[in-house]
Order: sequence, then structure tokens, then C-alpha cells
Amino acid sequence: MQIVEINGFNARCEAKGVEREVSLFMLQHETMGVGDFVMVHVGYAIQKMTQEEAKSTWELLDEMLALESQE
Repeated sequence: MQIVEINGFNARCEAKGVEREVSLFMLQHETMGVGDFVMVHVGYAIQKMTQEEAKSTWELLDEMLALESQE
């Protein structure tokens, strides 16, 4: 997800038109800013990512969903 707003250890993030409130607490020692990409699990940012890593991750997830729907 891409960070669109930061308020302390909380951020509003967006991916594919979906927005979520995400905790940045687990990455408090990372420098985070609006526009950065993070991997989110159950409401927590667990890893900072480059734009290329985020794009590759979405491509893999989309491919997995497409394969699942074929079964």
C-alpha cells in the first residue's frame, strides 16, 4: 500500500482504490513519508518497500487470484 497521510504512528494508505488506516508502530525506526510503499498485514505495516517491489507483489497476487478463479 502507498502512504497518503501520516499522523504519528498511524497512516492512511491506499492500494487499488482501497484506503485503510495502518499502524506504522512496527516500523518506528524507519524513516517514513507520504508516497512511501509498505507491506501491510492485519492493519500493521510490516515492511517498507520500493515502488518496484510493491508493483511486483501486486502482479504476483493478481496472478494467484486469476489462477484460483480458473479452478
